[in-house]
Amino acid sequence: MTTVLIVDDQPMQRFGFRMLLRSAPGMECVGEAGHGAEAVRMAAELRPDVALMDIRMPGMDGIEATRRIVAAGGRTRVLILTTFDLDEYAHAGLRAGASGFLLKDARPEELIAGINAVATGDAVVAPRLTRRLLDAHAHRLFSPGTAADPRLSALSEREHEVLLAIARGWTNTEIADRLVLTESTVKKHVGRVLAKLGARDRVQAVILAYDAGLVQPRID
Repeated sequence: MTTVLIVDDQPMQRFGFRMLLRSAPGMECVGEAGHGAEAVRMAAELRPDVALMDIRMPGMDGIEATRRIVAAGGRTRVLILTTFDLDEYAHAGLRAGASGFLLKDARPEELIAGINAVATGDAVVAPRLTRRLLDAHAHRLFSPGTAADPRLSALSEREHEVLLAIARGWTNTEIADRLVLTESTVKKHVGRVLAKLGARDRVQAVILAYDAGLVQPRID
């Protein structure tokens, strides 16, 4: 059973998400919060698998709430809901430790799939979209190449190749094709890369690759 905390300052939005979760097999809404401070408290108390987090709320916003929930070191992963008009907020959320983001008007099946993905440690946003959005704001968010990250030295040559592929936005299928590996082998490599880097998911690995200067953002 995947447990979810809904965080949104709009009661009707919370009601809609709650009804969706009730209709989804294997999903359970364990709580609702109307602002960031309440979300932080409830996440600590309820320890949900996923916090479905709105960004713009009165008082403590979703970015700060995400930062505090992740910093607490608990089991809860954060899935941010945003719109393309708020790309910069989504990026700030990723830097705060969110495991991904979806559009608020995502189809029900996309939202459920996203929650499941985050709960199992994967990134929600499609790799190409993640790369495109990171590129759009990387010059404001990252300082690539400022210092060598000691975690990179723990990677084998193959794992380093896989990290570069993840940072370039390749799917597991694309990595398998281009590196001539089976998808099951790629999944194992990805898992080892995340473990050695201490990354919660693929999105965090992409951020580390940018910070280390392994991948340079495309800035128009």
